[in-house]
Parts: sequence; structure tokens; C-alpha cells
Amino acid sequence: MITLDASHPSGPAEQVRAQIAALIQSGELDADERLPSVRQLAGDLRVAAGTVAKAYKELEAAGLVRTGRANGTRVNPGQLLDAPALKEVRRLVAAARNAGMSLDDVQGIVAVTWNA
Repeated sequence: MITLDASHPSGPAEQVRAQIAALIQSGELDADERLPSVRQLAGDLRVAAGTVAKAYKELEAAGLVRTGRANGTRVNPGQLLDAPALKEVRRLVAAARNAGMSLDDVQGIVAVTWNA
């Protein structure tokens, strides 16, 4: 589900946040689906619980998840990318793979384009 890359320029909390957000927006995580507990995910990823807690707090602030004591952290409904945008993202990924580009290459180009 989630992997961390020690050589990635983003820290582990940002990597966790970004990957969970992408899973939610792509529909791979269903509405109301329960995420692993902070301790569980931290143990699985071998990071401090505070790292995962920070990612979960940022996801909650963005409205992607909600947290409750008894119910844990769950995906908020209605967070999917709209179908045309998701289709374009998948098209971009396919084109980048066909061109032999790495994920880092694509992320760099997207970041530059986003900020232009």
C-alpha cells in the first residue's frame, strides 16, 4: 500500500500523506474505509508514530479523512478526483512509463509546471 523512499526529497510524513491522498482520490480507498491505526502503520513502515500522526492530521485538515476515537481514521466520502481529471492523470502516467521516465522525473516536471 504505502512505501517510503529514504532518498526521496520529501520526508516520510509527506510521503505517507501524499500516497494516502492519492489512494483516496484515485478511488483505491473507498469512502468510509478505515485506515490502519497510527501505531499499526508506523510499525509497518518502521517510522515513529508521530510521523504517521502528522500525515493523518494533514489529511484530516484537507478533509480527506476523519478521525474518531471509537471509529479510528476513515476516508471521507466524496473525495474522488472527477472522472476526466483521473483519466488525464492515468494517461500522463502511461505516457511517462512508455517514454521510460522515472517517477522522480515526472514529479519534477509536474512540480515545475504546477509552479509556472
